[in-house]
Amino acid sequence: MPNTESAKKRLRQDISRRERNRSFVRSVRSQCRKVLEAVEAGNVEQAETEFRMAAKKLDRAGARKVIHRNAAARTKSRLSAKIKALKQPAAPTAG
Repeated sequence: MPNTESAKKRLRQDISRRERNRSFVRSVRSQCRKVLEAVEAGNVEQAETEFRMAAKKLDRAGARKVIHRNAAARTKSRLSAKIKALKQPAAPTAG
């Protein structure tokens, strides 16, 4: 346990920041899950609308340093690649 007043205050700040960050990360993850569920269902329009919300939340999380900025960009890239693959007609397999 902290002994000094400044350490006690730092502990209070850390607890509140951790709660805020965890709720923000949870909302980002659930939004990404909505995109993936729409992609698996084959619903392009819903996937695109959910992706716009996910991209906004990811950018926000990266700007606030809740997650790393490159991690946000990587996640956006992977989600958009899945949506793009869903839009493309299935290529015939050779054989």
